[in-house]
Amino acid sequence: MTEAPPTTEGGEAGSPPEGRGGPYLLLDLLVFPLVIVAVGVGVFVLFGLITTEGKGPRDYLDLIRTGDSNRRWQAAYELSKVIQESNDPELSDPRLVGRMVSLFEEAEGDDPRVRRFLALALGRLGNAQAVPALLEYLRGVRRGEGTDSETHIYAVWALGAIREDAAIPELVVLTTHEDPGLRKTAVHALGAFRSEEATAALERALGDPTQDVRWNAAAALARHGHPAAVPVLEQMLDREQLARSEAVTPDQTEEILLQAIAGAALLSDARLKARLTELGNDDPSLRVRAAARRSLEQRGRRE
Repeated sequence: MTEAPPTTEGGEAGSPPEGRGGPYLLLDLLVFPLVIVAVGVGVFVLFGLITTEGKGPRDYLDLIRTGDSNRRWQAAYELSKVIQESNDPELSDPRLVGRMVSLFEEAEGDDPRVRRFLALALGRLGNAQAVPALLEYLRGVRRGEGTDSETHIYAVWALGAIREDAAIPELVVLTTHEDPGLRKTAVHALGAFRSEEATAALERALGDPTQDVRWNAAAALARHGHPAAVPVLEQMLDREQLARSEAVTPDQTEEILLQAIAGAALLSDARLKARLTELGNDDPSLRVRAAARRSLEQRGRRE
């Protein structure tokens, strides 16, 4: 089972993201897609809780199939939480996974949140049985079917969370999609794979016109120890340059710096070392200074 971005929650390929630096900035290195974080925190505050006490995965699947519109999407969301938080052996039952996949496929025309949270649930479950349905859904997106961009993001994220190699070709294709949100998420998802095809796509994404895509690609490549990440990481470690971007808030700047520092710690490069030294000595954020110093210590032990 898995769980990024989509703030920095736990260690899956992420769980889809929400809007940093644009609608879907997914800094890899396990940043939880913010789309999910924001929705997850506010969803029941806005619309009210369904009764959850004593319910298990099959109960939520029944609600998704038979409940009214509002209850269906809430049940799908609760199902994703149960999967994230439970080690119930029932979750490995192929019949249960098959029901989830069928509900995902049948959700066309329903409230888009139903399919969206089912994609999240499937990604968190991490079962390869879901991959064909997710791939077919995304092929439909490329054909112009479906208009809910957030659901597209969740489906792409789910493929990265499941980490089945069969998803790589479709994710590679999506790194060149016209929608920057899909490109960002596809690059993020490809960071979960270590194939030559995935690495080549990540290297190409370093030249993407959208900075968020470049940042995700650099973070993913750094996690794999790939030196191609260095030039973009160097830019991410430049607070002044980040401050000049109207799309990045001060809080986001700090998070970007922290993620870039984490990536720089994995690469031996004099340019990155110089940036880390500067941040460790002079950055106004205590968190950034401390992270930069830790990164330098880690590099020192390795060198």
